[in-house]
Amino acid sequence: MTEEIKVRLDKFLWAARFFKTRSLAKDAVDGGKIHYNQQRCKPSKTVEVGAELSIRQGFVEKEIIILKISGQRRNATFAQELYEETEESIVKREKAALERKHMIGDQSLPVRKPSKRDRRLIHRFKNINSDV
Repeated sequence: MTEEIKVRLDKFLWAARFFKTRSLAKDAVDGGKIHYNQQRCKPSKTVEVGAELSIRQGFVEKEIIILKISGQRRNATFAQELYEETEESIVKREKAALERKHMIGDQSLPVRKPSKRDRRLIHRFKNINSDV
């Protein structure tokens, strides 16, 4: 006899280790960072197996499909068994990471941190330019 588990979306995101706390997961859902089957939803939405989630965390955007449902937060290997990331999402995410890496490579880093004198000059320069 299989018992069907009903789990809220914010609790599933917390159990699958996308967020450290349920309140962070709830805020992400309320803020429109999470889409359930290509639609915005509420944190109290009951998740189902086979549903597609779009999760945006900073620069990273993942498209996942729910394989199992759990409301308990366990170790990372168990959490990875709850969902599967789509192939298109993996390719898109890696391409975006590579582009960000190349953008950073074009910037030259300073040789050393500014000294106390350098910081004074920087602050003086900024204050002069902000008054103009």
